[in-house]
Amino acid sequence: MSAGGITKLGMPKWGLSMTEGKLVAWLVDEGVELHLGDDVPEVETEKINGIVEASTTGVLRRKVAQVGETRSVGALLGVIADPSVSDPEIDAFVAEFEATFVPEAEEDEGEPAVETVTLDGRPIRYIRRGEGGEPLVLLHGFGGDLNGWLFNLDVLAADRTVIALDLPGHGGSTKDVRSADLESYVEVVAGFLDAAGLGRAHLAGHSMGGAVAIGLALERSETASSLTLIASAGLGPEINVDYIEGFVAARSRREMAPLLELLFADAGAVTRQLVEDVLRFKRLDGVEEALRAVASRFFPGGRQAYDLAAPLAESSLPILAVWGREDRIIPAAHAAALPARARVEILEGRGHSPHLEAAGDVNRLIADFLRG
Repeated sequence: MSAGGITKLGMPKWGLSMTEGKLVAWLVDEGVELHLGDDVPEVETEKINGIVEASTTGVLRRKVAQVGETRSVGALLGVIADPSVSDPEIDAFVAEFEATFVPEAEEDEGEPAVETVTLDGRPIRYIRRGEGGEPLVLLHGFGGDLNGWLFNLDVLAADRTVIALDLPGHGGSTKDVRSADLESYVEVVAGFLDAAGLGRAHLAGHSMGGAVAIGLALERSETASSLTLIASAGLGPEINVDYIEGFVAARSRREMAPLLELLFADAGAVTRQLVEDVLRFKRLDGVEEALRAVASRFFPGGRQAYDLAAPLAESSLPILAVWGREDRIIPAAHAAALPARARVEILEGRGHSPHLEAAGDVNRLIADFLRG
């Protein structure tokens, strides 16, 4: 929302279930000149802390929300405006907004819901955003689900249809993982693309999802337009086996919290709600057995079972790889195994989940890559 050189800085909506967020900190002072994409406030959601970026160039003229305050999605956090805009005009903008604001949670009755498709008797949960363009399919990592893309889905869907799905053994999908190996996961995603009528798509995968994306691109090259690999498995033997085994075995907050902190350079990004949500998932029937089976096939003996770098070098697919320099699960050095044509971006001060820790940067990298 903007008017007369004044732009709203609002509470974002990250993920289906988000209805409100708490302001953790202001990262800039009033009077500071901002550029598109600059970090402005930090917000805590149920899942994770995130950064709200400036959507325009201008000056942070007013901090409306206070640190520690919880506001609804869409509510006013601050005001960005041209230096020429007077203080009374800012006052009037804030007053009018606050008087007329209706929380988006009450407005958004038509928001797309999570859907399910059945493949060979097994339900696969997914969510679709956006329209047009060549579609982008997002594949999460070990122990994750489609909510791992909550900071990316809507932004990337501005240009195209974007679909995130829960792989077998994860989220709301079947807990029947069959042989639990790479080939079985490639078969599921290929079947999903057929069932969804997508034909050809851009593939993006995080961690284990990256290995699945590579496997699909190699097995069915006609289905893949490009590969985006975020801290991808399948490019080297090392893996943090303590994380994998610990995640499978963890049954309490005390056990799970330090494991989830390994996914980020900043351990403070992990909220209590995120830990509780993961534990709730772990308690579902069949989950522990499914994860144990997957871990035994993908990471036997504490090493990665699949080295896909050599066959990937023989393909001509465009590749973008994004890694956090401080990744404590899969070393960023694995990016060196990618073919020379790959565009590799190593993000300083980020860990195994740069699409969450540096969502704005990663979204811009992916959007630019896909446009190109």
